[in-house]
Amino acid sequence: MSTTAQSTAPTGRRGRTLGPVLLDVRGLSVDYLTTHGPVRACADVSLTLRRGEILGVAGESGSGKSTLVTALTRLQRPPAVTAAGSVEYRPVEGEPVDLVTLSERRLRRLRWRDLAIVMQSAMDCLNPVMRLGAQFVDVIREHDRSMSTRAAKARTAELLRMVGIPAERAASYPHELSGGMRQRSLIALALACDPALVVMDEPTTAVDVVMQRQILAQLVALQQTLHFAIVFVTHDLSLLLELADRIAVMYAGRIVEIGSAYDIYRSPRHPYTEGLRTAFPPLRAPVRRMTGIPGAPPDLADLPPGCAFAPRCRYATDDCTTAVPALRPVGAQHVACVRTEEADDAR
Repeated sequence: MSTTAQSTAPTGRRGRTLGPVLLDVRGLSVDYLTTHGPVRACADVSLTLRRGEILGVAGESGSGKSTLVTALTRLQRPPAVTAAGSVEYRPVEGEPVDLVTLSERRLRRLRWRDLAIVMQSAMDCLNPVMRLGAQFVDVIREHDRSMSTRAAKARTAELLRMVGIPAERAASYPHELSGGMRQRSLIALALACDPALVVMDEPTTAVDVVMQRQILAQLVALQQTLHFAIVFVTHDLSLLLELADRIAVMYAGRIVEIGSAYDIYRSPRHPYTEGLRTAFPPLRAPVRRMTGIPGAPPDLADLPPGCAFAPRCRYATDDCTTAVPALRPVGAQHVACVRTEEADDAR
């Protein structure tokens, strides 16, 4: 993806002004090392994220979404390894740093204070034998040694109230909280040190639809108040159409389309994006027939030649099997599709 392809509009949803570039990802590739050789789960991903922006990452299970976000924060575990590329983080003060090559010591200083992550399984992320408040105090004091335990407890109460949890629940163990409260606790914990970027890997998957809406409403309110950037991962494109400023659609480890939420809603250019859009019922529109996407995602260890989506694509031609299409400008979006390239060239 070229430098031109990485540029973003200076405004987000509803005309919100976005800040300068916070994260600049170039050519990022991640492999899983197996006994039969490396399997590429994230291939040549390039994108930028601005301060205050909400970037959605959508795709089916196995498309590379979680691999991408754990690589962005360098939280991937063996057998996953970053095979190529850079992830440049640009702090407000100081020089940009490449998170891929940064030392573990400097990386630990950035986590929570600059970069935080919210995982999808709240019960697995919270320590079941520690009270909720103690876990907050541990995180806060680890990253700010000058803060007293008393001040950290006061900060914990403030954070819990921010996400709609009574401060007295700090004395509860995780199993004494509902699923929604545990998930909101993780969001509050991620915000404990006022990070510039919060990565959210399907944070509402384990809660019901009503609780999902409440959590997302609180998240948007917090983001507008605190102005942190978000990378939000989900398989539900309809959710991102309401939440995100821009959306990156992934398939078989690659970004196949990226553009504003408005443009992707109005005119999805990649057939896979079109299929995702019609795979979920609209939240504020008349009832319509769901079409979905036939077939299943490919085995990353045995990808088909050319475009990986071709075997499932109703528009596929022989040209689709000759080469992997590059991500290039098509209208307001950037798309990796032979068909949309030809259509754009014919205009």
